[in-house]
Amino acid sequence: MNFQQDELTLQVAQTAKDFAEKYIKPHVMEWDEAQHLPIDIFKEMGKLGLMGVLVPEAYGGAGLGYFEYNAIIQEISKVCGGIGLSLAAHNSLCTGHILAFGNEAQKQQYLPKLATCEWLGSWGLTEPNTGSDAGNMKTTALKDGDGWILNGTKNWITHGKSSDVAVVICRTGEARTKDNSTAFIVERGIAGFSGGKKENKLGMRASETAEMIFDNCRISDANRIGEIGAGFKQAMKVLDGGRISIASLSLGIAKGAYDAAVKYAKERHQFDKPIGSFQGISFKLADMATDIAASELLIDQACYLKNNHLPMTKEAAMAKYFASETAVKCSTEAVQIFGGNGYSKDFPVEKFYRDSKLCTIGEGTSEVQKLVISREVLR
Repeated sequence: MNFQQDELTLQVAQTAKDFAEKYIKPHVMEWDEAQHLPIDIFKEMGKLGLMGVLVPEAYGGAGLGYFEYNAIIQEISKVCGGIGLSLAAHNSLCTGHILAFGNEAQKQQYLPKLATCEWLGSWGLTEPNTGSDAGNMKTTALKDGDGWILNGTKNWITHGKSSDVAVVICRTGEARTKDNSTAFIVERGIAGFSGGKKENKLGMRASETAEMIFDNCRISDANRIGEIGAGFKQAMKVLDGGRISIASLSLGIAKGAYDAAVKYAKERHQFDKPIGSFQGISFKLADMATDIAASELLIDQACYLKNNHLPMTKEAAMAKYFASETAVKCSTEAVQIFGGNGYSKDFPVEKFYRDSKLCTIGEGTSEVQKLVISREVLR
């Protein structure tokens, strides 16, 4: 496996970096304080191909691979984890599900709008009482003539209120039975589909997280993705790719915190020396740099396997688990290196600290990742 970045990956990373510095960085704290989802920013990213990174050019996307996708998410997340999270959720979950499992008519109808961010996407699996226990979901889809009637509530959904289209996993069989769920595409504006409570979060505040509510929402069978009963299997495969994106998000946050800490350790003086010259600080930076390097290799391995259509469930879970824990460690140590200033919103690391924790929870907690890894190891 050769993980040397080629010219295309470097160019794509630079494009994302330049965009983040010019259009995102000046507004980071403003959006964070207001919990504002800057939809216009995502539409601008759509013009650059950043909202349809993995979508083939035939459907209006950039037609790139996972190495480029990883680089894009990292560069955006170095500046704002919330924007990075929304970018990842739109690309990997909603768009990724239709790309992987939609039929040709569905791809033609939805991918061009998603890839350009004419439409913002969301993806609904989690419910108030069924997070990791997805086999017991309460949101149902009942067959009704040539269509389906959806009832239930999804929560912790990225873009739950503001998305234009959602991919939703609904139970179509008995609870806790095999093959008991099916995926559907639901457009905003259809009767019975609405946004609910918006979460007031610790971090990732520029990324909207809200309920999606279905109240006798009737959709056509043409909106069903794949076979009846295949929804959970589809979701697990979508999450494999999604875990790479959350690993990339985590690594971007870790790098942002690390870069800020290194800079501060060189500039801040105590006892007439830069604080980086003290072993207590320098060893923290050494640990951060090592964990970041290890995260990079795990992510690159998962990207390589995904690009080559090889099994990567274990590797994606490892990358997500390690990189997300690294984000928390690095941002925590960055706050410590900044001392009192690290606790102030006038300095960047407190936001990395707040944003990082979600990475160990979203798209499967660290405990779920260890469950996935151990099952693969013992298979």
